[in-house]
Amino acid sequence: MKYNLLGNTGLKVSELCLGTMTFGGKGIWTNIGIVEQNMVDSLIGKSLEAGINFIDTANVYSEGLSEEMTGKALRNLNLKRDDLVIATKVRGRMSEGPNGSGLTRKHIMHEVEASLKRLQLDYIDLYQIHGYDELTPIEETIDTLDHLVRSGKVRYIGCSNLAAWHIMKANSFAQYNRRSKFVSLQAHYAVASRDLERELVPVLKDLQMGLMVWSPLAGGLLSGKYNRKMEAAQGSRRINFDFPPINKERAFDIIDVLEPMAKEKNVSVAQLSLAWLLHQSVVTTVIIGAKDNIQLEDNLKSIDVTFSPDELKKLDEVSKLPSEYPQWMFERQGADRRKQ
Repeated sequence: MKYNLLGNTGLKVSELCLGTMTFGGKGIWTNIGIVEQNMVDSLIGKSLEAGINFIDTANVYSEGLSEEMTGKALRNLNLKRDDLVIATKVRGRMSEGPNGSGLTRKHIMHEVEASLKRLQLDYIDLYQIHGYDELTPIEETIDTLDHLVRSGKVRYIGCSNLAAWHIMKANSFAQYNRRSKFVSLQAHYAVASRDLERELVPVLKDLQMGLMVWSPLAGGLLSGKYNRKMEAAQGSRRINFDFPPINKERAFDIIDVLEPMAKEKNVSVAQLSLAWLLHQSVVTTVIIGAKDNIQLEDNLKSIDVTFSPDELKKLDEVSKLPSEYPQWMFERQGADRRKQ
């Protein structure tokens, strides 16, 4: 297992991060997974044995149950807190009423205490906003998060599912007002879903932020379970919960390249898909989720997969995004000033 710096910090996190969205299975989250406590303990234990030191959750996952089960597992396994990097998120609806969601000072201050209680922790390593709140000024959100860092309840702050201009506005305000900045972005990225390369990757590089990848298998589409008719084994996630949105025809063109490559290497399509992300320089960590030990063990093997330059070129050609304005103008005009 390799360890990468989380953005422009000295904090080292494993190249694979254990996601907890499958834990619990409450409300809409039953579509993702209904992993019970004994399996949660097993998944976290095996992940740490493999070298993972990074666990990501969110207050909305199974309406708080995922955080609660994660906290119980940490206690059940008698894990050393200083060896772990625990991340969670805030933004989604956690109660009825007009102030039960969002990124206001009121909601964040309430939810950080609730998350700490469920996780049975004194502090959160990485506290992330889970999306954009168009009603709350970003200055209010950053001020509140900065207060949590100064109070010691949070070590670092991050963001998820934001546009490039959101991130630039937030971190510019933080820089010029000496507030804590977002050190990482958690975003969807996959060999069959490379949209963030248009605007988000350039801003991450410019601001020296880390990238945490969610849904690296495109909601299971890159798991190797599906054919072009979207037929798959019973219980497969995309049959009942077709998310995240993806161009399926394009995805299966990519899978057509992945399948023979996987056979030649004697690995799974899922392992190849995860390994492709691990070969992208902008990626800090890839979040893997599992319903059982078999899935987890398969995903863990991705760190040992290597590609030849020709294989990477073949995957890049079949998955590359079509040019859009202004990117094609940058490519046309920029050759004489491009970094060598």
